Amino acid sequence: MFRDKFSAFLMGAVLFLLLGVIAGAAFLPVLNGLGFNTGVQSAETLLATEEAALTESRTGLSAPLEQTSQQSETVLEESIEEAVGVEIQDEPIVESAPPAPELSAAQATFQLEETLIALYDTVNPSVVFIFTYIDDFGAATGTGFVYDGEGNIITNNHVVADADRYEVLFPTGERVAASLVGTDVDSDLAVIKVDVLPSGINPIPLGNSTDIEIGQFAVAIGNPFGQQSSMSLGIISGLGRSLPSQRIADGGGRYSLPQVIQTDAPINPGNSGGPLLNIQGEVIGVNAAIRSETGSNTGVGFSIPVNIVRRVVPALIAEGNYVYPFLGVQIAPPIDLATQRLLDLPQPNGAYVTGITPGGPADDGGLVASSPETQLGGDLIIGVDGLTVNSFEDLISYLVFETEVGQDVTLTVLRDGSQVDVNITLGARP
Repeated sequence: MFRDKFSAFLMGAVLFLLLGVIAGAAFLPVLNGLGFNTGVQSAETLLATEEAALTESRTGLSAPLEQTSQQSETVLEESIEEAVGVEIQDEPIVESAPPAPELSAAQATFQLEETLIALYDTVNPSVVFIFTYIDDFGAATGTGFVYDGEGNIITNNHVVADADRYEVLFPTGERVAASLVGTDVDSDLAVIKVDVLPSGINPIPLGNSTDIEIGQFAVAIGNPFGQQSSMSLGIISGLGRSLPSQRIADGGGRYSLPQVIQTDAPINPGNSGGPLLNIQGEVIGVNAAIRSETGSNTGVGFSIPVNIVRRVVPALIAEGNYVYPFLGVQIAPPIDLATQRLLDLPQPNGAYVTGITPGGPADDGGLVASSPETQLGGDLIIGVDGLTVNSFEDLISYLVFETEVGQDVTLTVLRDGSQVDVNITLGARP
């Protein structure tokens, strides 16, 4: 620091002297022109002489001063190191990385094309065409995909329901028989199995449906209208949807599957049971349904989230079925502000209990349903295990994805103007 300050001072002094010399040299001709005898050398000679003298002076002074400054800094650093016991090191020079080059629209399009081509080449061999038969008559067709190296193949329950024989056609052209392993009506999932996978066929890796965001790319591969190994591209267009079960529950009504994925990737008859993939080629859902007035794609398709696949499919392979946790309540549809006033509820958000299964977990735990005549007096569930419940979808999502049969849960309810905690042990869904 001392060396830097002294160098600055010395440079200032040199500059000052130079300016004085230049000013004097410029003034001499004026004096001579007025008849004054200056008695000095010409401006050019004087300037050259002064510059040489100053250069020699600076050279002679700077070397010992620089040496003295360096010695002073070294002594100061050694003193500090001895006092605090820490070695002072020079700061490393950090070089900033050059900015990434911007891609043109054409380059970005080319990269996306290359990614999709590679995805298809990797995944498509493990996506199969399923044929089902009843009494040797063709019943239905659909799509499935290889789940593991043991020959287990995931598809939709509605693809294989009621059939008694199954065949699988691989993209390689190999056609083999398959057997039914297990089904789950409520999630619309099923597993069939082939004895031996063709050479080079690998399971498709599973992703995580909680990582999905609206707007990200979604790819569907399947056999729409019997056109084998077709790929379509779209985006995730919605999350948190629900699909009703294909069976009627005891006491009426239907169970529903929460956290269903909505996509605008074209899904048509024949795509059922096929994978919905992210751009990395991981399964994020199992294509199950379309919402259409014509029976073909109209921009709204639904896919079973892969996180329910992770829970259900291992049980189907091991046991042939999956047992859901069961609360045993009937819940009112979403409550608008007018209904809130009629029911005299403090808020519209929550899950309003309108019925309880006799002898079920909710009944045993002391949950209260509304009056069948007036619809008044039911518990409004606003929390479960410390998490906020704004709707029935929040409650069923937690039960389906986060709990097991026999697990204890705590429901927070609003009852007669007070907040009450109700402890319930979950049963098995009948």
